[in-house]
Amino acid sequence: MRTLLVGLRALTFMSGFVFFWGWIALGLRPMDRLVGGLPQWTEVPGAALMAVGGSLALWCAGAFVALGRGTPAPFDAPRQFVAAGPYRYVRNPMYLGGFAVLIGFGLYLHSGAILVLAPPWFLAAHLFVVGYEEPTLREKFGDTYEKYCKAVARWRPGSPLQDRRLG
Repeated sequence: MRTLLVGLRALTFMSGFVFFWGWIALGLRPMDRLVGGLPQWTEVPGAALMAVGGSLALWCAGAFVALGRGTPAPFDAPRQFVAAGPYRYVRNPMYLGGFAVLIGFGLYLHSGAILVLAPPWFLAAHLFVVGYEEPTLREKFGDTYEKYCKAVARWRPGSPLQDRRLG
């Protein structure tokens, strides 16, 4: 029952995050007149990118709920360290999934303005990760997190983490 409640909280927080960034992205649509629109063919790759990015973000949230007993929200973070699933390949797969969704959304809607939002969004995510998340995880999980950081890259997916016994 507890896992179900954590899962419902995770879905609620993630829905809010998606609606917030979708609202911002859609608010930029009038800027397409200045930036320029995209060709019709971008719709299909955009939909595919949104599906892949959304699936990755949901997989990450599932790992947080099932293994970490928490949600993706910083104020309701996992209680256990999670280095499984997509976190075996890259330290921040949920942000990469969100970035893919944002780019896919821009492509799907033929919106150059939404694509212009993507790099500042990624920069903000990077600054949040470096300035808040990593120091918080170091404090919370100590040596386990340090070993994980040495084994798995922050943004560039690589070989899967072999040592499951980090702590």
